[in-house]
Amino acid sequence: MARPSSIRTTSYSKKAQFSAFTAYLVAALGALIGAALLIVSLLKPDAFADVRQQATDIASPVGRAGAAARVGGQDFFSAIGGYFRAGSQNARFMREIEIARVRLAEAEALKQENARLRELLGLSQEDVKPIAAARLIGSTSASTRRFAYVSAGKADGVLPGMPVVSPQGLIGRVLEAGGRSSRVLLLTDSESMVPVRRTTDNVVAFAEGQGDGTVRLRLVNLGINPLKKGDVFVTSGAGGLYRPGIAVAVADEITRDGAIARLLSNPAATDYVLIEPIWAQQARAVIAGAPIAEAETNADAAAPAP
Repeated sequence: MARPSSIRTTSYSKKAQFSAFTAYLVAALGALIGAALLIVSLLKPDAFADVRQQATDIASPVGRAGAAARVGGQDFFSAIGGYFRAGSQNARFMREIEIARVRLAEAEALKQENARLRELLGLSQEDVKPIAAARLIGSTSASTRRFAYVSAGKADGVLPGMPVVSPQGLIGRVLEAGGRSSRVLLLTDSESMVPVRRTTDNVVAFAEGQGDGTVRLRLVNLGINPLKKGDVFVTSGAGGLYRPGIAVAVADEITRDGAIARLLSNPAATDYVLIEPIWAQQARAVIAGAPIAEAETNADAAAPAP
């Protein structure tokens, strides 16, 4: 039976045979070239370095474009995310700023406190040894009398009559001493009177409290008033209660027999004070070479009963 004319094989087509032969030949040549390149790369790894570098150079613009697109996309999405996070970030920053302001205020207060303590320490290093250091814990505000209260009493060696001083000057004297606290008669009280002198010479006067936050300077020697506005007065040591040289007041207004003066030490702005021994007892103790406490005991024993 004859073969159908529609059935063809490659053996009957020269063109198909040539195409198959060409494909096999190209595949064989490719395999040979690949094997040769593999052998060369194994024997001499640096043989194709220049080729690889040139290929990298050719592909680098495409890589840079891709990197730029990637970075731009990241920046775009970051900007969008930052926009939505801006509110919460601003709120957090405002809270941090408020906290920083509080910390700054606390640091400034601590700095001022340290400065006051250094001044108090410098004051305690003078020749007179203080009886106690105490905090000024309160004062009268609505009364015509002027008192203050300190956190030291008889348990600390404090006795009535002892001067109370701050780094700026004299505050007053102990009026009553309790076990752990004492009441202080301030210089501005109407019952307070302190012997003072002008720092530039020996013009003496009495500083009398007026109950209004100021003191009145009354000259001992009446006549022509030599006082001037701005004159500074310190304790004279007369009477034996206050040691000489403690700052008291500065003249503000000149009067016929003296001046109206403002205190150099403001109890309202004072935190810590020193309580000193009575000057006469201190002087007697230094002269006799006896301890201060013993001199005070002897003086108290010799004092007449009220």
